Amino acid sequence: MKRRQFIKTATVAGVGTSLLGCSTLVPKPSNQISVNSVMGLRVPRMERVRVGFIGVGQRGFWHVKTLASLDGVDIKAICDPHEEVLNRSLKHLTDSGLERPDAYGAGDLDYKKMLERDDIDIVIIATPWRWHAQMSVDTMNSGKHAFIEVPATMTEEESWQLVETSEKTQLNCMMLENVCYGRDELMVLNMVSQGLFGEITHGEAAYIHELRWQMKEVEHKTGSWRTDWHAKRRGNLYPTHGLGPIAQYMDINRGDRFDFMSSMDSPALGRAIYGKENFANDHKRNKAKYIAGDMNTTIIKTTKGKTIMLQHDTTTPRPYSRHNLIQGTEGAFAGFPNRIALDASGDYHKWDYDMDKWYAKYDHPLWTKLQKEAEENGGHGGMDFIMMWRIIYCLRNGLPLDQNVYDAVAWSSINYLSHQSVTNRSKVVDIPDFTRGVWEKTKTLSLAF
Repeated sequence: MKRRQFIKTATVAGVGTSLLGCSTLVPKPSNQISVNSVMGLRVPRMERVRVGFIGVGQRGFWHVKTLASLDGVDIKAICDPHEEVLNRSLKHLTDSGLERPDAYGAGDLDYKKMLERDDIDIVIIATPWRWHAQMSVDTMNSGKHAFIEVPATMTEEESWQLVETSEKTQLNCMMLENVCYGRDELMVLNMVSQGLFGEITHGEAAYIHELRWQMKEVEHKTGSWRTDWHAKRRGNLYPTHGLGPIAQYMDINRGDRFDFMSSMDSPALGRAIYGKENFANDHKRNKAKYIAGDMNTTIIKTTKGKTIMLQHDTTTPRPYSRHNLIQGTEGAFAGFPNRIALDASGDYHKWDYDMDKWYAKYDHPLWTKLQKEAEENGGHGGMDFIMMWRIIYCLRNGLPLDQNVYDAVAWSSINYLSHQSVTNRSKVVDIPDFTRGVWEKTKTLSLAF
């Protein structure tokens, strides 16, 4: 079958059989540029943005609270089969003096009933990873824009499904990569755009966050399903938090793209040890065979020759870090802790840790405009608020979103591609061009407002 025929058939059949595998049956994409590209997609201005939610657990509840605080937003419906978290969101809205949205909680598929409504413009999807792609496809096919938590997809088949559906429907499918809206990440993006570091050559990123404690979330909450992935897949399980900002610094999908990668992992030891120390011998957390290495390191090469080192470790007891390093011909910035070294300073053998002067000169206008509100509303240092504010602003003003479906699937692809690599002696794996050539003619990201 041709690829489009295959994708259509796969969508009808559902994605359940491919959630954990590597999609080797997906035909190679055509080199022909799609006439239906959604790069730079603009949709008609929305006087008010009418919102529906699928999933309002730990992450989704934050989105409910944030969107409820923004002007021009009407929350119309909320879906979650877990009655406790569904009622929590409903109560928060009514306690805030807002109209009670309609509730959908009759099982895992009740979201499809919500999607039949014609008074919803966008849907926020914050569910377990295995649901992300299918719910996004269903959302767009129902005529609504999809905003999906990270990672967007878990297989190549799902990635092409998202691209095909967004192009077919001409609707947005944005992954909610909030780290791109952090103060430091916005400032560095501003620095890069002004040429402070010269020609960019290399970046480093990570998601290093000790999360063994989530193994104790057995029946509900994130750990109840996220822990299982450590027994199902090797590689980088959660690539986008560190990678998203680096991709934006490097103009990935906007003048450059990911070309190929190689990945390797350390032994998978920490979670088995934690299981033995904290659970009974017959508990499923003890009986599971964890295969995801405690540390995964992936090296990515772009078509223009730039390199990225990406790491993932949610097991080792060590301080949190997203790394966030970018370097060029004139200097470098590194995060955790923040520091800068520039050729022009004449003392580039020492890091400059005094960030106040750099904030004063290079804070991104988006941050300076929203700093007070971001700090008041919180959410990972304010980045959650800024992300949602920006989405609503773009939709109400007919502007392209800062992230599109091509970003979502490219950044997410490292998950399943790293699995392919580490299970084949770190073999080099090609990264698909999900834009089908459009990246070559796309301008650098602009966060104008």
